[in-house]
Amino acid sequence: MLDFLLNLSRRSKRAIFLSVDILLVLVSLYVAFTLRFGTAFPFSQMKDSLVLFPFMLAVSVPVFLYTQLPNIKLNAIENKALIRVGVASIGLMVLAIIGSYMMNLNAPRSVPLILGVSFFCLASASRLVGNALLHNIDHSNARSLPVAIYGAGAAGIQLASALRASSEVHPVVFIDDNPNLHGVLVAGLKVLPPSRLPDLATKAQIKRVLIAIPSASQNLRNALVDKLRSLNLEIQILPSYVDLVSDPNPAAKLRTVSPDELLGRDNVDLNIPDIAKAYAGRTIIVTGAGGSIGSELCRQLLDCGPSKIVLFEQSEFALYEIERTLRPMAERSGIKVVARLGSVTNRTRIETVMRQEEVEIVLHAAAYKHVPLVEENEIEGGLNNVIGTQVVAETAISLGLERFILVSTDKAVRPTNIMGATKRMAELVVQDLQKRSMGTRLSMVRFGNVLGSSGSVLPLFQQQIAMGGPLTVTHPDITRFFMTIPEAARLVLLAGAFSNGRDIFVLNMGKPARIIDIAKRMINLSGRSVRDESNPDGDIAIEITGLRPGEKLYEELLIADDSLRATPHPKILRAEENSLSEIEVAGMLKDLQKAVEAGDTEAIRNVVEYRVEGYHRQEVVA
Repeated sequence: MLDFLLNLSRRSKRAIFLSVDILLVLVSLYVAFTLRFGTAFPFSQMKDSLVLFPFMLAVSVPVFLYTQLPNIKLNAIENKALIRVGVASIGLMVLAIIGSYMMNLNAPRSVPLILGVSFFCLASASRLVGNALLHNIDHSNARSLPVAIYGAGAAGIQLASALRASSEVHPVVFIDDNPNLHGVLVAGLKVLPPSRLPDLATKAQIKRVLIAIPSASQNLRNALVDKLRSLNLEIQILPSYVDLVSDPNPAAKLRTVSPDELLGRDNVDLNIPDIAKAYAGRTIIVTGAGGSIGSELCRQLLDCGPSKIVLFEQSEFALYEIERTLRPMAERSGIKVVARLGSVTNRTRIETVMRQEEVEIVLHAAAYKHVPLVEENEIEGGLNNVIGTQVVAETAISLGLERFILVSTDKAVRPTNIMGATKRMAELVVQDLQKRSMGTRLSMVRFGNVLGSSGSVLPLFQQQIAMGGPLTVTHPDITRFFMTIPEAARLVLLAGAFSNGRDIFVLNMGKPARIIDIAKRMINLSGRSVRDESNPDGDIAIEITGLRPGEKLYEELLIADDSLRATPHPKILRAEENSLSEIEVAGMLKDLQKAVEAGDTEAIRNVVEYRVEGYHRQEVVA
């Protein structure tokens, strides 16, 4: 019967609601006579006023259609809906008074007033009771999931209100750390302390916890997620209330896991007022402007007030995208944007663009960075990452540019793959050129994996979660340093501001994180559970695939830990590391150029093995 009613067309439901309201008018009028004369059967007193019943029956229909009472959904009873019921009640009362005078009835004048009040109470109560019945019936089925809302503040109250309209879940209790709220009823739900969660979870009274504390810091949120995960409960961090109420199914509306939530630390505040001085009024070229780091660099440069940003990119589509999104913002700030296609290995093209656009600062982000791809394409990796860096840096020096900043990677430290080795060779080239540069200041920025960038675990895991899994991890013990794209881009800009030449800047990113922990956190924050031996009924499994060619278990940011020096920012460190001599670098580049021109992959690996400190050909660990 319930399914039949729920599956009725909206027109049929309106007809039912209209019929019920009309019936309530007749009931309300009878109640009005009953209350006025103080008897349950006032037939003798109302016999001269029976004509009022068909009259109210006739006039109530246009009143209800005008106030749109049949359009009010049972699961959407709120203040505006009750106001409509009140307006309809007043309309019925006024029409009853007019009808009594027009038909010269002997009914007491108080009857229309009691009629209006009675109808308001009965119409409101019928809707509230109907809503409660549907809610209880719907939430008694197997699909409805009992949940606890962590946080009894404004966000939690709004969340509870929104979720009451959902058939997927139903809130049963608030959990809050504030002892003043314990035992209090908030929005119809009891507030309990966190210590009651294990008992609720054991008795299966709740199966999921919704965190509704938008003001919590990242460290507090991480600690809370870790504590809840130990109870084997599903965890969700819900979006803003505006997002929730705009969705017809708020229980399924999960905010995409942001990179910040996976860091395991708070974002590093890299906003330094003096940073803009290094770039204000300058013409800046960003190579690899269409990439993850390059495009963010361009966006952050807008806040530094340069006179012109030159977008240099090899990919036509990537250049189109960054130029399309950046130009409107730049125009509002009065900053000129120039888009130029070209490869960093083309010396003539690079020099022409720099000279024509009168470039003063180079942010060199162009590189091939995907480890397995570069491992199998050594020629292009060496050409783009090493010789491309040489071409751009030498051109910057020959034109007397102010600064050159190379974007490097932690994979350049004692590398086990060609990508990391070529980035280390690029660093050696920049270090060597700085020794002989009389004007241009050259420096490097080295950071770990960038969450959210192309090829990183975040978009990969998001796609795998959307497909139902499994999430693929190469090794259970593999760890990486992580930072967000904005952090990485800001670090590059800071390096340019702090640079004295020959510097390698690194960001203090805390402890490295295990990739498998990132995978588990993403699954939990996406509102699902990990399927493993301890939880065979979980939603998504994690599959260990084995280390890929050139991949190692952990990365390092420094070749020598005693090389660190302080900078004006406590989280930014300057590393002063050993470099090769001019003759050694020249020999390295000569041998690399020959190998590239000959297409000899083995020769490239020999150059890398001979010139890059710590490099060794990795044996893949199962």
